Amino acid sequence: MTVRTVEYIRYRIPEERSAEFLAAWTKAAAFLAASPACVDYELARCEEDFEHFVLRVTWTSTEDHLEGFRTSELFDDYLAVVQPFAGDIQEMRHYKPTVVRGAGAGAPGVPEG
Repeated sequence: MTVRTVEYIRYRIPEERSAEFLAAWTKAAAFLAASPACVDYELARCEEDFEHFVLRVTWTSTEDHLEGFRTSELFDDYLAVVQPFAGDIQEMRHYKPTVVRGAGAGAPGVPEG
């Protein structure tokens, strides 16, 4: 089993900048999708406080992210798109999944009661 790296980036974006932020990340997503180091990604917005966003990116490894994607030809264009929001980052870290995981009853393919 391959252990991936999950990067979480937490943002606090003022409401008046949220449309610009979402447009930028819509564009930046194409650079993530084109990277062989990127397994998947998802940007989520907090339901209780609309100023909070969390970007989750699964990388093939931390090294592939830092030494692969960040040194690739994709990175400069990617950075140009997301750089205006760098000051809004509250956390940006890499995590390794633990053994605690599973599917809940609401997952597709899980038989109901």
